[in-house]
Amino acid sequence: MQKWIFDIRSRPFFLLIAAFLILSILVYTDITETFDNDVINYVYTLAGNPSLDLTIQTITEFGNVFYMAPFSFILLIIKRTRRIGLVLIISIVALAILTGYIKCGVNQLRPDLEFAGIPFPIDVEPDTFSLFCSAYAVSYPSGHVARAAAFAFVLGYVLSSRFPRGCYLLWIYPLVISISRIYILQHFPTDVIGGTLLGVLVAGIASKQLKLNLVFEKLKT
Repeated sequence: MQKWIFDIRSRPFFLLIAAFLILSILVYTDITETFDNDVINYVYTLAGNPSLDLTIQTITEFGNVFYMAPFSFILLIIKRTRRIGLVLIISIVALAILTGYIKCGVNQLRPDLEFAGIPFPIDVEPDTFSLFCSAYAVSYPSGHVARAAAFAFVLGYVLSSRFPRGCYLLWIYPLVISISRIYILQHFPTDVIGGTLLGVLVAGIASKQLKLNLVFEKLKT
C-alpha cells in the first residue's frame, strides 16, 4: 500500500480525476437517475428492524466530522503521529469545502423518501455546508463517505509497513459508512461512489505533499 501515494502528475491522479469527473457529469445530466432511484426504492423496503435500524444509525454517526476531528487533533498533538494528524486534518477541511461546493454545482437532491424504520434517538444531520447554496438539501458527493475514505487511505498507508495485509481491513470503514448512508435514505449509490473517489484523491494528494512516507522513519524509533 506504500505505493498508493501519488503526485498530481501521476497516472493514479489522472485516473481518479477522470473517474470523478465522468461520474459527476453522469449525475449532473441525470443519466444515473434511474439506477439511483431503483436502488433507493429497494432499500426503502428494508427498514423496520429495530436492531438493524439502530445499528445503522450508530455506524453512520461515525462518519460525522465531529468525531473525526478530535481523533485527528489527538494524533496531531502526539509528536510521533503529528504528521498523520496533520494530513487527516487538512483532508477533513479540504473535503468539507470541496463537497459543499461540488454539491451546489451538481445539484442532485437527496432521496425524496422518508425513512420507514424506527425513529432515531438523535437527528441525522448532514454536516456539509456552502456559502452559495443549501448544501444540506443536495447529496452528491457524500461528505461522510469522502472523509471515511480519506481516513482509510491515510491510516491504511501508515499501517501498511507493519500489517501489509491487515491494513486493507480499514476499507471496511468507508464501505459500512456508504451502506449506512444509503440505508437511512440520505444518499444515492452514486453519491457514495463519488465520495469515495474524492476522498482518495484528496487524501492521496495531501499525503504526497506533506511527505507522509516520512512517518515510517519515526515509527521505527
